[in-house]
Amino acid sequence: MIDRQQVGFAAIGSLMSILFFMIVNFLTTPSDIWFIYPAFVLLFWPLSLASVRKGYYKLYSLLGSLLVIILMLTINYMQSPEYPWFVYAVFPVIWWPIVMYSGSKAKTLTFAVIAGISAILYYSILNAVMSPDYPWAIYPAFAVIWWPLALYYVRKKQYYSFSISASSLMIAFFITVNVVSSPDTIWAIYPIFAVLWWPLSMYYFQVKRIKN
Repeated sequence: MIDRQQVGFAAIGSLMSILFFMIVNFLTTPSDIWFIYPAFVLLFWPLSLASVRKGYYKLYSLLGSLLVIILMLTINYMQSPEYPWFVYAVFPVIWWPIVMYSGSKAKTLTFAVIAGISAILYYSILNAVMSPDYPWAIYPAFAVIWWPLALYYVRKKQYYSFSISASSLMIAFFITVNVVSSPDTIWAIYPIFAVLWWPLSMYYFQVKRIKN
């Protein structure tokens, strides 16, 4: 069990360590603010102990995500203030407390669909606003679609249907990437050929065996 003394020791120890790194940073390399990196890790020490001791896991996710966002904002402002790259990484961080506070609802298909649609919309808007020259939003969209897709078919135990839908998704993805990235070279047929073996193998080794 974690007691109050351990939490207090972690809080005092982390603050002393942060103060030490800060002094060393400003005395040795004042032009390079690097103490924020060990400070970020050290702050999680007392926060984690206190949250586990009290069982405040939801609050921990909220405070932890806030620390991560503050770190990204700080790094973005110090290193490249002319380009707000933190907006690309902040979305998945925000979903950490959202999932925690949703509780059992986070396991539902409805939640997966809402999360997937919101992710696709978020990165599509970013794509259109920040870098409209190339439709890179297809990559995170392809990744998040797998969540509700897999959840739907696995819960129904329709594995063969899942292989067909998933293969169709991958084929559409490869064709899209081929068209937008290198339309002069038709390379999508190679991964598509490999993907087709998934539903084919499912058919011959599962569906056909059940029929026999």
